[in-house]
Amino acid sequence: MLDNFFKFKENGTDFKTEIIAGITTFLAMAYILGVNPVILSDGGMPVTGVLFATAVASGVACIIMGLVAKYPVGLAPGMGLNALFTYTIILTMGNTWETALAAVFISSIIFLIITVSGLREAILNMIPLDLKLGIGAAIGFFLAFLGLKGAGVIVAGPSTFVTMGNLIAAPALLALIGVVITLVLYVREFPAAVFVGLVITAIIGVIFTVLGYGVGDPLMPTIPAQLISADFDVSLFLGFARGFGQLFTNIPNLIMMLFSLVFVTFFDTTGTLMALGRQCGFIDEEGQAVGIENAFLADAVGGIVGAIFGTSTVTAYVESAAGIGLGGKTGLTAIVTGILFFLSIFFTPLILALFTSPVTCAALVIVGILMIVQLKEVQWDSLVVSASVFMTIIMMILTYSISLGIAWGFIVYAIASIASQKEKLSWSMWILVIVFVIYLFFGL
Repeated sequence: MLDNFFKFKENGTDFKTEIIAGITTFLAMAYILGVNPVILSDGGMPVTGVLFATAVASGVACIIMGLVAKYPVGLAPGMGLNALFTYTIILTMGNTWETALAAVFISSIIFLIITVSGLREAILNMIPLDLKLGIGAAIGFFLAFLGLKGAGVIVAGPSTFVTMGNLIAAPALLALIGVVITLVLYVREFPAAVFVGLVITAIIGVIFTVLGYGVGDPLMPTIPAQLISADFDVSLFLGFARGFGQLFTNIPNLIMMLFSLVFVTFFDTTGTLMALGRQCGFIDEEGQAVGIENAFLADAVGGIVGAIFGTSTVTAYVESAAGIGLGGKTGLTAIVTGILFFLSIFFTPLILALFTSPVTCAALVIVGILMIVQLKEVQWDSLVVSASVFMTIIMMILTYSISLGIAWGFIVYAIASIASQKEKLSWSMWILVIVFVIYLFFGL
């Protein structure tokens, strides 16, 4: 029955290979269980509730992907999207987390409409490629900054705004050790390097605490009183429904929230799914990934599921390449990954006690490094491009806001294009630039 549904023979795989691939994909993605609660809790959300929402929403989304699209792709709250959710929509724009979840819900519906209506290609052609690359890289820098700041490696400076923290303080030292360990594992192409790096760092942190180094510091990992628990925090479930009241009180704010969420989700998902589809060999004669529209549909539904359970936008993970690399070719890989996410909710006390900010710092830094690699494809010989990409990166970091970084990038691109008299902007780009100008000067 499974062979008929997933077509193992046709795809050159078998049941055992798919199970191993699913486990591998989960291990490559499992760091999100520790990272997401740390990031979203900065927006006032309970860590236990975020962990439950992350695990369940990821599990449901993975199973939908496996059954609907039959792609061996895992889904979970996206890195970068969770930072946008907390540090821009909640902290910078002043929204409640309920309102932010409502924005995620609506943006996921918009993404679903874009998917089923066939507008994806038109939107892909609307935004200059270099801006897409610059925004993705800028989010990578931003994530690394968040990780270093959360661990105390980077701190506030009275005269310089930011400065180096006390590197011999237990949290900062543990974070730096974690970055080194994870980087070495990744460079050595160790399977599930990020997750394994987190586990090793957490163990070292517990040893520090047992030896009295950093004991009592809330940032340091500890041994929990219980390892397994069935006492689940479902307080975030349907919390998005309470956010619609504030959502429509500030229209410029609403436009920027939805645009930022849809923009980042759209291009992140498009790049990820197309790359993974090619890695699987799902390519037709025209070079297009076969069945990718169903994968986009599953991804969009996953975003809606995430909002309902109480987490930032759920999206496809490029870490799925780990499972695909071991031979995963069907939706059974994704289903196995989803089941393991469900099982992880029973280990909530252990995950929350071990995966603190200094431990998750390494994941944020390594993911940031991987995201900035795309800068190699930017046309640096064009001043129009280099100026807009530079402003996107620098303003995203310095303003502590992903949407503000995007806004500055678009505006500088328009100004430089006019000055060069070589680049012509489409009417859709002009509309976006006008919206961004209004947002920057009047929207906050």
